[in-house]
Amino acid sequence: MQPVGGVAPLKVDIAEKTFRSTEGVPLTALRNLSFEVRQGEFACLLGPSGCGKTTTLRILLGLDTDFSGSFQLPEGDSNRIGAVFQEPTLLPWRTVEQNVRLALPKSMRNANLDQLFDSLGLSQMRTLYPSELSLGLARRVAIARAFAIEPAVMFLDEPFVSLDEQTAERLRYLVLSVWSARPTTALMVTHNVREALMLSDRIILLSARPAHVLGYFDIRIPRQSRNPQVMSDLARSFRQKFPGVALGEIGQP
Repeated sequence: MQPVGGVAPLKVDIAEKTFRSTEGVPLTALRNLSFEVRQGEFACLLGPSGCGKTTTLRILLGLDTDFSGSFQLPEGDSNRIGAVFQEPTLLPWRTVEQNVRLALPKSMRNANLDQLFDSLGLSQMRTLYPSELSLGLARRVAIARAFAIEPAVMFLDEPFVSLDEQTAERLRYLVLSVWSARPTTALMVTHNVREALMLSDRIILLSARPAHVLGYFDIRIPRQSRNPQVMSDLARSFRQKFPGVALGEIGQP
């Protein structure tokens, strides 16, 4: 299957992003942050907590326009952008299916979502309300909502954070299953090395604040071949490439 993430890569060139603290002190979150995500690629922004990963996503989503620099989003069959945040942000008075369909453009409002719901294990929950769902299930609905619009680019902000490891692992595999069925350009924020090694084609390693790119780690091994031994080998290779990075600060592999 050909990737549908767009004919051009995601290009980011943020010269600087500075906040002001409550005391009025300037805090620079990003400086000279430049990277690309290739068409149809699943990339992970990996870095320590508080380094500016989520700030980067907010800029790319148009939620923060107070920065210097530029970026270019992929454009494919649509210019739609999918996003999955740490909190599911579902409307409590709408059912699972209604929450997903609300995100669809008019031209897709009656789209058949059976396969999507089935792949995420939501087929029997379409008529439930958010209050009837666990956090893990609510996250699945948020993921379904993002993929349902068939976006040209997908942004994910630590979608598995605060879940127990068993639930998080199951959800990682579900995301890979849905993404593999229709690979679109994707950029996910994480501070978990193992998660990045499991999911991505490319890891973009960021420094501490102000964030800039320390380097790239490309993974060409098919995801279905990333068994425990391969994952251990990848983690070793990552350590060898970035010997100065304290992995304990950004999640153990």
